[in-house]
Amino acid sequence: MLETGSTAPDVVLQDTDGHTVRLSDYRGRSAVLIYFMRSTSCPVCNLHVKDLVRRRDEFADAGVQVLVAVPEDRAEAAAWKARRGLPFPVLVGRQGTPHEMIGLGRKVFGALQQSGSVLVDSAGVVRHAHGSTLPTAGYDKKGIAAALKEGLSIA
Repeated sequence: MLETGSTAPDVVLQDTDGHTVRLSDYRGRSAVLIYFMRSTSCPVCNLHVKDLVRRRDEFADAGVQVLVAVPEDRAEAAAWKARRGLPFPVLVGRQGTPHEMIGLGRKVFGALQQSGSVLVDSAGVVRHAHGSTLPTAGYDKKGIAAALKEGLSIA
């Protein structure tokens, strides 16, 4: 898992339209919050995404672009995004899952995908990183709020 205060790796993912999305594309422009869902069928993860949607103005005011990463393939992710009417880009891995790229693995004999969140400022520094095997703890709302309160480097 990424460490708070470290430089974020240049994670390269794909959005539901097939476009390449690099974390480095946001450097100098905005901070990025990536929420890594356990799966699009996880009811708890879907509640977390609803909260992100409710808070989208708060994130926008703080200069934060929200991204949602899912372990499913692009077609399944696109269908889920459309059903939910999500205003955020939904990302999938180009090879493997997005989760693997930041150290969120599969636990409990490989049966449970970890979920979590990563907040990276516009300078590419990780300001918050949290992962959990239990989906109820994958979205650290208080930790994200604390990182936002501390302030982010935003160009």
